[in-house]
Amino acid sequence: MSDALEKAEAAAREAAVDTAAVQIALAAVELAKAAAAQQQAPATCQHDHPKPRRSAGEWLAIACAVCVGGVGIAFASLALAILGGVAAIVVLVLRDMWRDFQKGR
Repeated sequence: MSDALEKAEAAAREAAVDTAAVQIALAAVELAKAAAAQQQAPATCQHDHPKPRRSAGEWLAIACAVCVGGVGIAFASLALAILGGVAAIVVLVLRDMWRDFQKGR
């Protein structure tokens, strides 16, 4: 009987060791879950992101806008020059008419 008793005690010790190993394994799994939950939600990133570069289409659109603006400014300055010349002629004609009117012609 003592042989059966020794086998029972050895089985009980082995079961106790297995139970402790299972408990340690479960604790390790819970710890890994907690660590993964912390890593999934960073508050803010601490490094500088490079500025996005412009594509070729954007540069082409900017160049077209500059060209159209330059042509518009050129036409506007031409119109102002013509307007200034016309205004000078009108002033000269009106001044000549005023002198003629003052002389009594």
